[in-house]
Amino acid sequence: MSTLVKSVDSLHFINGEYVPSLSGKVKDNINPATEEVISVIAQGGQEEVDTAVAAAKKALKGPWKKFTLDQRIAVIRKIGDIILERKDELARLESLDTGKPIWLSTAIDISRSAFNFHFFADFLRSVGTEAYETDDVAFNYSIRRPVGVVGIISPWNLPLLLMTWKLAPALAAGNTVVIKPASLTPTTATIIGEICKEAGVPDGVVNIVNGSGGLVGTALTEHKDVDAITFTGETVTGQTIMKSAANTLKKLSYELGGKNPNVIFADADLDEVIETTLKSSFINQGEVCLCGSRIYVERSAYDEFLEKFVAKTKELVVGDPFDPATKVGALIGKDHYERVLSFIELAKEEGGEIVAGGKRPEGLEKGYFLEPTIITGLDRNCRVVNEEIFGPVVTVIPFDTEEDVLDQVNDTDYGLSASIWTNDLRRAHRVAKEVEAGIIWVNTWFLRDLRTPFGGMKASGIGREGGIHSFEFYSELSNVCIKL
Repeated sequence: MSTLVKSVDSLHFINGEYVPSLSGKVKDNINPATEEVISVIAQGGQEEVDTAVAAAKKALKGPWKKFTLDQRIAVIRKIGDIILERKDELARLESLDTGKPIWLSTAIDISRSAFNFHFFADFLRSVGTEAYETDDVAFNYSIRRPVGVVGIISPWNLPLLLMTWKLAPALAAGNTVVIKPASLTPTTATIIGEICKEAGVPDGVVNIVNGSGGLVGTALTEHKDVDAITFTGETVTGQTIMKSAANTLKKLSYELGGKNPNVIFADADLDEVIETTLKSSFINQGEVCLCGSRIYVERSAYDEFLEKFVAKTKELVVGDPFDPATKVGALIGKDHYERVLSFIELAKEEGGEIVAGGKRPEGLEKGYFLEPTIITGLDRNCRVVNEEIFGPVVTVIPFDTEEDVLDQVNDTDYGLSASIWTNDLRRAHRVAKEVEAGIIWVNTWFLRDLRTPFGGMKASGIGREGGIHSFEFYSELSNVCIKL
């Protein structure tokens, strides 16, 4: 494979400087496509978090506080510009860290990371507050101010994209931050420190501490001087963070797991459905919170859909992330790989049939590769249908009526996203209104307008991000009442 090139070592970035851990502890960073060590990661703990939080707290009252609106917009936009200038480098590092195809890192991860900064730089100019006249008695207006020091805990599946989705609005609202990158994929998140410094962000405004969730994550969520925590990841970790943050009453924003349904009615354009469903099922190795892993097909279209879907799935090339022909790369690591495989074995035990994939591709002895997998024959009570697998594994289930499929779709602890496929306009509105999910697409998937509310319900999250919804989390409003 062409992935033998080394990555870059990941240090902490605190108060504008890259520093090692005080303990000297490091951890090997493994390339999931080759199982080789590509770099080492500094392993921080309470002391590094304390230092980073102190720097962030001090920076709140430093030059950053005095930046004018135009200055802040210019700096935030510049961060996006530098990311684009370094797109090829960052995409290569992202693929080394994650095992995802290089075309995906380039087209989606890095490009969208830059756009996150460009979007919030533009959006910042339109952010306002409220004003009310109370008869002839008083005049009320609101002041928006930063929430303070924000802890950003980002996931391993889209390391730079989802970290910048939080960092950009946090900076736009005037906050300072301490970032804990995912311990499996720290490289691009760590590099954002030098990018921010080059763009003109004052020292101490952006800090990065690498390490485990148990040490760095806990220290950050329990810290009395951290005013808010924003987290994207799996649901159990979100529950742990909530417990850790309870004593200090921090603001919390979560985008958690999903077991998202694709509902396909017989009147939909099946060729269009299949083209998009291939992406919503298997892009990024299925390691996307928004992936549609439960596919429900109206019975009259079920056989035709399944035949075409299986055939197209078997055409997907699995392999070297740096080969342009590759559509599916490697899963993130050994533990996760074995977990996904265990669900495939469980599906067989539960009476399911593996109609595509289900095993390591031939010729790939090294790396955490898995063929895109389609499972049929399972009912709604099976664990494989109910639990988040977070890999290239989907179930396909027929349904007969709207009421039947809605009952199954909503019979889950999750509520992140859903896709509905139909050419019946009334049905589209009717079903969308009944689906219990935060993001509902009709005849599409992953089509995003960053002004819209993004987030889940039930066990899929707390709060919303995007546009003004991000600013509502990253700022505090104070009302001023003037008696006339």
